[in-house]
Amino acid sequence: MKIGLFATFMSPIADRTMIRDLAQRCEDIGVESIWMGEHVVLFDEMEFPYPGSADGKIPVPEGGGMLDTVATFGYMAGITERLRFGTGITLISQRNPVYTAKEFATLDWLTGGRIDFGIGVGWCKEEVVASGYSWKDRGKRSDEFLELVKLLWTEPTASYSGDHFQLAPCHMDPKPVQNPHIPIIVGGHSPAGLRRAARYGDGWYGFQMDAAMTKPIIESLHGLLDNEGRDPKDFEIVITPSRSDPETLAEFEAIGVDRLILHLGSQRPQKVDQRLSEVAQLINRLKA
Repeated sequence: MKIGLFATFMSPIADRTMIRDLAQRCEDIGVESIWMGEHVVLFDEMEFPYPGSADGKIPVPEGGGMLDTVATFGYMAGITERLRFGTGITLISQRNPVYTAKEFATLDWLTGGRIDFGIGVGWCKEEVVASGYSWKDRGKRSDEFLELVKLLWTEPTASYSGDHFQLAPCHMDPKPVQNPHIPIIVGGHSPAGLRRAARYGDGWYGFQMDAAMTKPIIESLHGLLDNEGRDPKDFEIVITPSRSDPETLAEFEAIGVDRLILHLGSQRPQKVDQRLSEVAQLINRLKA
């Protein structure tokens, strides 16, 4: 089982020096990957609350915000050699598929194949609308997004005709380094999200999970993959756990989780030092 870190890089704390030092230290201690979430704009009032906090708001420093995933991964990739980078998650319901395919193919090309494309539909209605898309049809639009991106990544000449996207025959190069394309790790705990993972994904990403919650979802995914004629052995289970003590890691390993993406937590220097020490110990225990 591989160990990565989930980092919500936020200004002003996450500056270039902090991110450079973290990426290099993670590679030194054997962290397999760094994952980032995505929100391009934030709102004081939202129809649906943020599910990850008690007050329903994304916790950000005063005057700060979340860094862009693509730009930040490009910076970290340039100062590392082995570390992988994953999005947890890219909000495809509010993105242009052609530009997104180009951005991530370029990242994969320049990093030598070190990118994982974690995706989801998202929960923030206001952000989807602010990005120029509608909320009601986000699920079907996201499915078409994935179909279109895969074509751009794999076909010499790609074309597409759907209800939401139209693409005349065209060429996108460079293609991703990874074969057949960048791994697509689908997030979402709903039945629709699990079906999307089984149909379009190379894996499933669960967030804030424990082993008891994860086990029945893995069983459901195996059934859905079988319905799609796919082998669960070729499908990756990626989890950000709600806890990260040695006993919890052992429970996840026992039920067949492939990668655990642990929370980094606070980005203040003394907290980062403490957390990386804890993560290094966990990695060493798994190797023992």
